[in-house]
Amino acid sequence: MAEQFDLVIIGGSFAGLACARTAALRGLKVAVVDSKPEPGVRVRTTGIVVKEASDDFDLPAHLMRKVRGVRLYAPDDRTLDLHAPGYFFQATDTPALLRWMAEEAGRAGASLRFGQSFEGAVAHARGIELPALGLQASFVIGADGARSRVAQALGLERNRRFLVGLEIECEPLEGLDARFLHCFADSRIAPGYIAWVVPGVNATQIGLAASGAARPDLRLLLRRLGALHGAGKLRVMGRRSGLIPCGGTLRRLGSGRAMLIGDAAGLVSPITGGGIHTALHFGRRAAQLVSGYLGDRGPHPVEVLSREVPRYRAKRLLRRALDFAPPNALINAMLLTRPMRALAQRLYFHSRGGDAESFEAWSQTFARQDFGRQDFGRQNLAAQDFEPRPPDGPATMLPLI
Repeated sequence: MAEQFDLVIIGGSFAGLACARTAALRGLKVAVVDSKPEPGVRVRTTGIVVKEASDDFDLPAHLMRKVRGVRLYAPDDRTLDLHAPGYFFQATDTPALLRWMAEEAGRAGASLRFGQSFEGAVAHARGIELPALGLQASFVIGADGARSRVAQALGLERNRRFLVGLEIECEPLEGLDARFLHCFADSRIAPGYIAWVVPGVNATQIGLAASGAARPDLRLLLRRLGALHGAGKLRVMGRRSGLIPCGGTLRRLGSGRAMLIGDAAGLVSPITGGGIHTALHFGRRAAQLVSGYLGDRGPHPVEVLSREVPRYRAKRLLRRALDFAPPNALINAMLLTRPMRALAQRLYFHSRGGDAESFEAWSQTFARQDFGRQDFGRQNLAAQDFEPRPPDGPATMLPLI
């Protein structure tokens, strides 16, 4: 006889684990099913957490490292430094962070069933049966990635457009300015997207992605890093690859007693490829809605969540333009112009920021903990400018692969 659960979540990454913890805390009987043998293995994300997510979710500081700026590289190696005082990104020890999230979900009461594969589902009036798992659910949530098997099995809408991402993790790269996330706009290396180098937690992450049928060139990126930063032979500690949905949020997030969240729902910025903040936020929100629906006859979760999720309309249009992979001569001509700086500042920080001179002055003052009134290059910034200020608009993030 099938074991009965209020909620079965397929997928034990950021979205699924955030959903499981909240649902269990709200009194639902919850199971998380994932084919991986344990949490935190076969990670497919760079693991960048934006400030908004750090503000919204209490994540362990010892598993993260703050990075306060972005350095963009043109194909000809000229650079553009971006920052917003008070803003930061968090590089993470992603496997350890996911293990911690799984422990928190289990502590809340969720049943964690790693090493078990979703093989199909049958919907009926009372809920959804998962025969191969011996489970019966009043509601099923698919948090199982870009090519969701839950969506396929239950006839839900699926992602159709993807970026292809590759990343290696190696020992810390000497000579790399650890204050910055380093992003390379180069159509030879990453046509239709970017390459990135992240000074992470006890490691350096080097990755890139490409759109459409194009292939990213990791070897060319490594040669360029060798020339720029003296990177010799790297000791590679891990490799990962995967698909990044880039078509925007699905029009319909679910049907009946099933719903998609995270990458499975296309909740990923079509431009930056970021989705961890939306995974955490809407994973938690989905749990709240399912709890209200099952326990209090609340509105259907699909209807409510479909109204709340970002639709990325402007970013979908920009993604289509980037899919043409502009030639490097055009990137060289445009990247350091004022309009492109303003666009990059908006994409990464959602706000205006300082120039390279002001960033240098701000960094030195931050290190000294001297927050009196200073002359920061072209800006006069008072002490309150160093207080965390949420940028306007929904959060975007760096690559999720």
